[in-house]
Amino acid sequence: MTRPITAGIDGTEESLAALAWAAREAVRRGLALRVVHAWRYQPYEAIEAAGPDVQAEWAREVLASAEGAVTERHPELEVSTDVVEGGSVDALVAAAADAEMLVLGSRGHGRVVGFLLGSVGQQVIVEATRPVVLVRAGDEPSGEAAGREIVVGQQGDPEDSAGTLRFAFETAAARGATVRAVRAWTLPPVFAYSPGSLKLLDEAGGLEPYEKKALAAALQPWRDRFPDVPVVEHVEMGSAGQVLLSVASGAQLMVVGRRAHRTAVGARIGSVAHGVLHHAGCPVAVVPHA
Repeated sequence: MTRPITAGIDGTEESLAALAWAAREAVRRGLALRVVHAWRYQPYEAIEAAGPDVQAEWAREVLASAEGAVTERHPELEVSTDVVEGGSVDALVAAAADAEMLVLGSRGHGRVVGFLLGSVGQQVIVEATRPVVLVRAGDEPSGEAAGREIVVGQQGDPEDSAGTLRFAFETAAARGATVRAVRAWTLPPVFAYSPGSLKLLDEAGGLEPYEKKALAAALQPWRDRFPDVPVVEHVEMGSAGQVLLSVASGAQLMVVGRRAHRTAVGARIGSVAHGVLHHAGCPVAVVPHA
C-alpha cells in the first residue's frame, strides 16, 4: 500500500511551514499529500454566533486556504484534505498510522535553537507508530540546499536502528543528499564489563574500533540498498544528544529514534530525542523503534 505524507495544520505560521515542508517531500518521493485539521467545538460565552456550525466552517476554511496554497505551488501534487472532529492527539495519531510520515509545526526558541514542544506534539510523538517530523515556523527550502546532510543517530544493534536508518537513507536518496551516520560512545563503569564484552572489545582492538565496527555493520544493509547515497561514518566519544547537536549546523534534517518511557506522571520521549528536539535548528524526524 502506498501511504501519503500527512501534514497536521491549524492555521498557525508553524503549521503552514510544516505543510510546505510536507508538500516538497511528497513531490520528491512521488507520494500524495494529505492535509488534516483536527477540530473540536469550543464554546465561547462572549461570542454566541461562534457555535458548532460556525467553528466547523472556520476549520474548513483553514483547510481550503492551505490546499489552495499547496496546489498553486505544486500543481502536479495529489492533495486531499480532512476535517477530523475530536481531540488533536487522538486525531493526529490516527492520521499518522495511515501515513508515510506525519509532519507537524512547532514554535522555535529562536533563529538558532530548537523547538518548543507542546503537550500535543509530545504526546503524538510518543503514541505515533509512524515517523513524526517537526518543522519550525520560518523554515525555508534554502535549508535543503545541496551540501547539507541528513544526520542520523545510530545506537545499539543493527536491528535497533533499522527503521531510523531506512528513513534517513530514503530521504537522502530522494534529495540527492549525503547521510552522516553518528554513533556516540562513552566509557562505561568497570562493573559494566562482562567476560563476554571484554572478549569482544579485545577482538575489536579497543572501545573506539569496536564502536566503528558496530556502526559499519548497522550501515552495510542500507549502503547495499542505496549505493548512490554518499555516507559519512561519524563515531565520537560523548553523549548521543551532544554529539548529534555538534554536527547539526550542517544538517538539513536530523533523524533520531525513540523508545517512549512511561512514568507515573505520563509518557516521556527518550533523552536523545528530547535533547535534539529542543536544541536542533533544522527539522527533526522522530522514528519509533520497531
